Amino acid sequence: MSILAKHRKLIGLLVFLGLALATVQFSGLKENFSVQNLQRIVLENKLGGVAVFTLLFVVGNFIQIPGLLFLAAAVLSLGRTIGGGVTFFAACVSCCVTFWTIRFVGGDALRNFDNKMAAKILARLDTQPIVSVFLLRTLFQTAPALNYALAMSGLKFRDYLLGTLLGLPLPILCYCLFFDFLRTAF
Repeated sequence: MSILAKHRKLIGLLVFLGLALATVQFSGLKENFSVQNLQRIVLENKLGGVAVFTLLFVVGNFIQIPGLLFLAAAVLSLGRTIGGGVTFFAACVSCCVTFWTIRFVGGDALRNFDNKMAAKILARLDTQPIVSVFLLRTLFQTAPALNYALAMSGLKFRDYLLGTLLGLPLPILCYCLFFDFLRTAF
């Protein structure tokens, strides 16, 4: 089997990511990814703003924009409690949409690598999937690269979702307190 045939899903994923980045870049959507603009969107219309905020979080996750930007905007515009809740909701939706999209395009492409380190990591993920995702989410929150890797790892969605739901609250809470401190201090 040729290298191209063996890694066709991974190549397809790279093409997908390139097209997503190009679309955001050339459509002008990239200008929407600033703390000020995200604050304006949320404050203009609470319910519709949350929907747009969530959609931008999903798109941002695809094009490698850290979730911390969204959390900062939500906390600075809505306060730590509501902003944290909105961010938690948007982060979970974003992680789920990313998982299913990347899984559809890339499948379990990481299982095709013939590498001892990759095999060891995947074996650990297989033996303790929820705990592994929980720890990864606690450390790296919604890091886009983490979402991609977990989606292509062959992990069951149920385990991914539970680990995500359990792993995101603590870091979101910590960052909410930090951004709220900054908001009140400055």
